[in-house]
Amino acid sequence: MLGQLLVAVLATGNALAAPAVVEKRQTSSAKCTNPRVRKAWHTLTTSEKTAYLDAELCLMNKPATLGLRGAKTKFDELTSVHILESEIAHFVGAFLPFHRLYIHAHDVSLRTLCNYTGPHPYWDETYDSPSFTTSTLFTTTPGFGGNGVGSAQCIDSGPFANYRSVLGPGYRISPDNPKCITRNINNFAATGASPETVNGCLSQDNWLSFWACAEGRPHGAGHGGVGAEMGNPVSSPGDPVFYLHHAWLDRLWAQWQDRNPEVRLKEMGGNNRPRNGFGGPPGDGGEPIVEGDGGGNVTTLGHVLHMHGVIPDATIADIMDTRGDLLCFEYD
Repeated sequence: MLGQLLVAVLATGNALAAPAVVEKRQTSSAKCTNPRVRKAWHTLTTSEKTAYLDAELCLMNKPATLGLRGAKTKFDELTSVHILESEIAHFVGAFLPFHRLYIHAHDVSLRTLCNYTGPHPYWDETYDSPSFTTSTLFTTTPGFGGNGVGSAQCIDSGPFANYRSVLGPGYRISPDNPKCITRNINNFAATGASPETVNGCLSQDNWLSFWACAEGRPHGAGHGGVGAEMGNPVSSPGDPVFYLHHAWLDRLWAQWQDRNPEVRLKEMGGNNRPRNGFGGPPGDGGEPIVEGDGGGNVTTLGHVLHMHGVIPDATIADIMDTRGDLLCFEYD
C-alpha cells in the first residue's frame, strides 16, 4: 500500500493535505556549545568516505541485542525500528520529526558501537538531480556500489554487495531466504529533487505547507530515484543510501527553520494518523498508538517518538532544534 502511495506522491508532487492546525510554544531543548557538522557526501575526502562506509559495515557485522522483530544485526535493528513505526510515521505531522530522531539514532549507533568519529553525511540530491546514475554515491570505491543487475536487481559491487537481511520488502520476514540489497535507479523520479522543486518547498510560509511539500516530490525523489528496496518506504533502510537521503531531507527542514527560527523552531501540527488506508504489519489488528497528543488527531510538540531501545525515546519538542542539547549537530 505505501509503495502505491509513493507512486501517487511522485505523480502529484504533494503529500496528502493536513489539517490546518499548528501548535506554537517554547521547545525544551537548550543550545549545545559545540555542534557536530553534517556534510554532503560529494564534498567528503576519500578517507572520510571510507571511514563512514567501514562504520556502516561494522553495524552490519554486529549481532542484534534488542530482540526486535526479525533483526539479526545492529544494522537490521535500525531497519526494524522503521518497519515498526512506519504505520504512524508517514503522511502525518510527525513524519519529519520521526525521521530526524531516527537518523540521529543511526548516527549514535555508528559512534557508540563502531567508534565512528567523522560527519554523518547527507546526499545532496539537488546537486545530483539531473542524473542519479552518475552520482558519486553509486561508485564502487569509495561508494555504495552501483545499480541492481538482472531480474533480481541485486547490487553486485561496492562494500554492501554481500549483505543479506531477512527483513523486507515491506513487512515481510523471510528467515529461510535472506535477501540482497536491490536498486533500480530512475533518473525521471530523481527530478523531484530539482533546485526549482526544493526552492519551492523552502519558500513555503508555514509548517503545514512545508511538510506537505517536503514529503511530496523531494522525499519521493530519493526513494523512487534509487528504486527497488528504496522504493518501499517501510523497509527502505535496508539500503544504507536511505540514511543519506533522509539526512538531506532533514537538512531541508533545518534550512527552512533557519529562515525564521523564532517561529519555526516552535511550530508543529498536522494529523496523527494517515487518512489513506495505510495498514500495519499483517495480523497486528490494532489502531496506531500515538502517545503525548492527548488522544486527538493533531500532532503536538508533546508527541512521543519511539526508537525501541536503539536510543531513548524523545518528544518532538526535544528534536525541533538540531543545535539543541539532545541532537547537537548542524548542516554545512
